[in-house]
Formats: sequence, structure tokens, C-alpha cells
Amino acid sequence: MKIQRPGHRYRDAETGKTLDAWFPSSAEGKGRRCLAEKVGIIQGDFVGVSIESFEQPPVSTEEAYLRLHLLSERSVKPNEINLDGIFGLLPNIAWTSAGPVLPSRVDELRDRLADEYHHLMVTSVDKFPRMTDYVIPDGVRVADADRVRLGAYLASGTTVMHEGFVNFNAGTLGESMVEGRVTPGVVVGKNSDVGAGSSIMGTLSGGGKSKNSIGERSLLGANAGIGISLGDECIVEAGLYVTAGTKVKLPDGTILAARELSGRHGLLFRRNSQTGAVEVLPTNSARWGGLNANLHSND
Repeated sequence: MKIQRPGHRYRDAETGKTLDAWFPSSAEGKGRRCLAEKVGIIQGDFVGVSIESFEQPPVSTEEAYLRLHLLSERSVKPNEINLDGIFGLLPNIAWTSAGPVLPSRVDELRDRLADEYHHLMVTSVDKFPRMTDYVIPDGVRVADADRVRLGAYLASGTTVMHEGFVNFNAGTLGESMVEGRVTPGVVVGKNSDVGAGSSIMGTLSGGGKSKNSIGERSLLGANAGIGISLGDECIVEAGLYVTAGTKVKLPDGTILAARELSGRHGLLFRRNSQTGAVEVLPTNSARWGGLNANLHSND
């Protein structure tokens, strides 16, 4: 797959270092204006970026931004393109209400804005910006934009509540409720619920390469977590963290590591309240009732 897109780039006015790049979905040469540019801290210009192969890693900041845009636009799915080395290509940026600047220039920006009657706010200092400042996919709700990074893939019908978090190269494949953390490399299937405070171990956790996922019609309970994949119609009870090495007990008394059940359908993981043992029982999505359809019609 080969792609070429025009974009608008911001660079630091002193060093010429690329800060970010915006690639409008219309593929037109649209520009931006911000106060940091007006007072001379940054400069904007147009740039064209070509990607010959998604199998090769990105080679520039501009190309890294285009790949993140393509994920959030739903042009490619998580784990379909090479993002190796992306942290080294993205500079650490102070994301301000006047535009992106190098962290070392925030005080200078504040001084230069004195005559602009602008109260400067710094929303974060990070390598990744908010998705909604660059791409707003149709049919989604995002309660707190700070918690969804550019490069997140959100299918139509996805609701990300205030405590939900979706990282780059991760996301949902259909109507979903996200109230927990969806980390890099992780995908959540249609009609599944990532409960409040829950967590899914991703490819950046300890440097691991295992790509965990949640299938369709599954529930990861509040404050629960998984280091394995869940198949379709699975449940992890609230508060239970199932790592790959967690010893689980089957109905016939067999004890095995949870990794041996990774990706299997129709399982309920729970902790026995009397013995403390982690048990696995057959189940289906009827146990938790599924998503409330009214919450995911995000027109």
C-alpha cells in the first residue's frame, strides 16, 4: 500500500525542528494559525509526505504523524502498520492553548503573549497529542479528550467515558464501552465493555510483544485486568487481574496457567471468595446483559 498526503507542519522558529504535522482527511492543502506562530515562537509551512510501504518503520516526524492520522481516521487498523522507533521520532512537546512549542520555550511564549490578552494553558507535556485536535472520527463519544491519543482507532459506536484511556495503535472494532485503559497493540471487539478502572496489558508493558485483545460481547469488570486475550462472550469479574502466569482452576479440578486459555471463547474468570483460588467456568454474554444500545448511538 502506497500513500501520499499533503499536510501542514509546525516547526520551532529557532532550530527548525519539526513539532507536529496535521494531515486533513480531505487531503487538501489546508493551513492552521495559532498565537505561538503569530508571536514568532513557531513557524508553519506545508509539507508532502509519501509512504512507500507500511511494512517499513517511519523515518521522520512528519511520516510518524501521518501514520498516526491514518489509524485515527480508520484507514488502517492497529497492528497493521509498522510503528517501530516512533518514540524517537516524536519530540517532547508542550501542548498549549497557543499552539505546540518546545517545553524550553513556554516561558518565552508566555512573555510574548502579554499583549495578546491570552491566558496561556499547558494541557500536557508529551510526545503524543490529543486525537481530537487532529482527527474526529464519526460516530464516537469521547468524554475527556486528554485521554485519547492521536493514533487511537475508535470504531463508530464507541463511547470512551471520563476514566477511559485509549493509546496509539490500539482501539475498538465496533460498538464498545471504554471506561478502562486500552494500551498499545490492544483491540476490543464489537459489543464489549472495558469496565471502569480496568486495564489490558499492551505491547509497551515491560517491553512485551504479545498482542492481547478482547473478543466480541465480552466484559472486563471494573478494576480488573488481563495479560491474556479474551475470546468472544467472556467475563473477568470485577477486581480480578489475570496475568499469563496466573494459576486457574477448571471445573474438573485441573490447574493450569491462564496463558493456556488465552483467546478461548465463553469463559468466566472469577476468584473464589472462600478459598481465594482463581476459577474458570463456562459462560456466555447473557450473564452480564451486553451493552446498552442507547449509549452507543453517537450521531
